[in-house]
Amino acid sequence: MEKKRYKIMIQYDGTNFNGFQIQDKGRTVQGEIQRVLKIMTKGIEVKIHGSGRTDSGVHALGQVIHFDYPFPMPVENMQRAMNSLTTDEIKVYHVEMVDSDFHARYLAKGKKYIYRVDTSENTNPFKRLYAKHHEYPINLPVLERALKDIEGTHDFSSFCATNSGRENKIRTVYEASVIEDKENGELVFTFRGNGFLYNMVRIFIGTLLQIANGRRPADDMKRLLDVKDRRQAGPTASPQGLYLVEVFYDDEKATKGTTFETLLVDRTERVNDNSDTTQSMV
Repeated sequence: MEKKRYKIMIQYDGTNFNGFQIQDKGRTVQGEIQRVLKIMTKGIEVKIHGSGRTDSGVHALGQVIHFDYPFPMPVENMQRAMNSLTTDEIKVYHVEMVDSDFHARYLAKGKKYIYRVDTSENTNPFKRLYAKHHEYPINLPVLERALKDIEGTHDFSSFCATNSGRENKIRTVYEASVIEDKENGELVFTFRGNGFLYNMVRIFIGTLLQIANGRRPADDMKRLLDVKDRRQAGPTASPQGLYLVEVFYDDEKATKGTTFETLLVDRTERVNDNSDTTQSMV
């Protein structure tokens, strides 16, 4: 019987996992889901593929995975069965059958992350696993200007873990913003781009918080983009404030609401104009 490929959207609390990717030791999100699928198939190994890895302690609101299941199952039954067998730390919230050429990682056009910072004077025990505590003063206008310096296409070598192994460190950040949630005493950062290097968002946060409380010049992000030296950027912020929110599979959704949306529309219109001109000449 022909295998069927499923695209699954999941949420998980990363606190008690050693990251997403399966390892020799320790619980992982991938390992937990593959354990569930093996039960469902009565012993058949099913390998899952994620849109990307998340580290230990990092959470997901919209991780995307795919796998080939050995026999067809209605999507509602697939979701119900998986949720009945996973722990409460993982939940499947969307299932669909896709073509055999769909790939959760290789076809992704962009991702969106948020990072939560608890700015209360004292550590909140109910937030300690879901937000970074930062009790120091924050200059919000300076922080907002520094975030704008991140947007665009840059070589982000200064904001990549030294052991990442990736040679090409050029990425495009479509959105880098922050909202002050006064009611909950938090700063909520949003980063959206066509891809992110290892620890990139967490190094952003570690550097931005130093800028926001005056330990770095207000325009230091520009300098760090120029020097391309990880040693000169700030510390890697703790993982518990980071959430993978959404994975995009078309450029329009990835850039929606940003200045890059206009650029995409202009580029598409030029391509269409050129196509019309070519057709008229035939």
